Amino acid sequence: MLIQFQSIDYLARIKWQGRTNLEPNVVHLWGIELDGSPRCLDLCAQWLHEEERQRAARLVRDEDRKRFVFAHGGLRVVLSRYLEVSSGMIVIDRSEGGKPFLDRESQCQYSIMFNMSHSQGRMLIAVSNGQEVGVDLERIRSEVEVAKLSQRYFAPSEHEVMMRANQEERAAWFFRYWVSKEAVLKAQGIGLPGLSECEILLGADRGGAEIRVPFGSRIQDNWTVRLLSCGEGWEAAVAAQGKDWVVQCGAAL
Repeated sequence: MLIQFQSIDYLARIKWQGRTNLEPNVVHLWGIELDGSPRCLDLCAQWLHEEERQRAARLVRDEDRKRFVFAHGGLRVVLSRYLEVSSGMIVIDRSEGGKPFLDRESQCQYSIMFNMSHSQGRMLIAVSNGQEVGVDLERIRSEVEVAKLSQRYFAPSEHEVMMRANQEERAAWFFRYWVSKEAVLKAQGIGLPGLSECEILLGADRGGAEIRVPFGSRIQDNWTVRLLSCGEGWEAAVAAQGKDWVVQCGAAL
């Protein structure tokens, strides 16, 4: 699936008509460009919790602070479509592992689950109906130390695939595995130490993947990964429980 990335300015100002429905076993994906106007930035900042404002303030680079505000404001814009409330009324909590979720009152009323990822001025949001979901988006960086990092954090089979690839293709393979693993870990609320606790089995068409989990791992093995197309120079993946689920582009709804 080719993800459409829309302007945060457009999403923040458009008036939605009615609630966006989400069927079971369907994951909606939203792509957002995190370069907005000063007016949009002020609006997004108003929607954030005090803890989020403090997190943004601690970021050193002005560009990083702005993108943080746009990302967390944009998340509320998207969720408002499913909850039928204004963006400023959405309350988001975090688990001990850092996974965001709707506050208890909203969870009792709706069954919306979500996850988000942002990288280099772009954001990807996954939304599902009562199904745990994780998403990851990365800009391919050719300077990454593929051999060193893959040998340390990845399964031997994954490391071997990368080492067999041409030098020009290794970074893309690295991030393809990385986003697949990260999507699974984020869906299950497990941090980066879990990278070595699962093996990604990429399909021949590179459109999907399964995971293999060693005995004793914290990671559940009944999950499937879908690889996403975000344009040249990007890798992205979404993970959810089971196999009988499909993805749809939220921007097209």
